[in-house]
Amino acid sequence: MNENQIEKLHGLLKAFSTVMLVTMDGGEGHARPMAVARVDEKTDLWLFTSRGSAKVREIKADARVQVLGQDGWTSCVALVGHAQVVEDRALVRDMWRPAFKVWFPGGAEDPEIVLLHIKGERAEYWDGTGLNGFSYLYQSIKAVAMGTTPEIREGDQHGIVTLA
Repeated sequence: MNENQIEKLHGLLKAFSTVMLVTMDGGEGHARPMAVARVDEKTDLWLFTSRGSAKVREIKADARVQVLGQDGWTSCVALVGHAQVVEDRALVRDMWRPAFKVWFPGGAEDPEIVLLHIKGERAEYWDGTGLNGFSYLYQSIKAVAMGTTPEIREGDQHGIVTLA
């Protein structure tokens, strides 16, 4: 496991304010956008949801999930793992942001709030931020001029990370 790749993955995940959460519903994927509450140092994700939501029912039946994040052409992450429903009012208060009041008008004390803790097992990322963006632009221009495809630096611009 490459620690630099884990750090890169962590940085990319922290930059997303919203991700697509895919749960399994009777063997079929069910995707929906979710606001990110926290990305911890182990690259675990935390999301808020309602106790009675379809997500909770689906995760209790099949904990396998996929999380997809994309920031335009700049960066993309696909993370596969397992989710757990967590009922912890202290954690809810700790992660609470005023923007969540849109979904939970009762605030952090809303009894319907539960957390989804997503523990990633494997992730793939594409990083076009910072110098990687300049490198990709150069490689793209060069590829068009030469009639080839851009060269991607594995481990830097693209990587596959095993987390568990």
